[in-house]
Amino acid sequence: MANRQFVTFRIKEDLLGIDVLRVREINRMLDITPVPKAPPYVRGLVNLRGQTLTVFDLAARLEMAPSGITAESHNVVLKHHLVGLLVDSIGNIVQCDEREVGKCPANACSIKAKFIEGVLQMEDELLVILRSEKLLEYAGCK
Repeated sequence: MANRQFVTFRIKEDLLGIDVLRVREINRMLDITPVPKAPPYVRGLVNLRGQTLTVFDLAARLEMAPSGITAESHNVVLKHHLVGLLVDSIGNIVQCDEREVGKCPANACSIKAKFIEGVLQMEDELLVILRSEKLLEYAGCK
């Protein structure tokens, strides 16, 4: 029995998650410097302890309306790339047996299938598990 853990967060009304092993850290939003002529999903750059980090607006990256920055907004920093994901709010760490992760049923959520690894039926809603590598691949961060 293989256990998996996911960092959960919200984009609009959707509950999303990324494998905890792919997340370096989570922090509150820092001052973002816009990047002229960047793709719409690139929110800008931040200085994270002396390192320049590109911040993607995850909603825009998932082809939704861009997120606004609020007191609940957070930056999910991925481990293997200097990329942060702007999310509307942070949830909990969810643990499950790997066999509980299922395929996404057609029209189960508003997110394009290429970004979805699978889904986990929670007590009262569906957790959509994202493929972080696909978010980066399509953004030219291979």
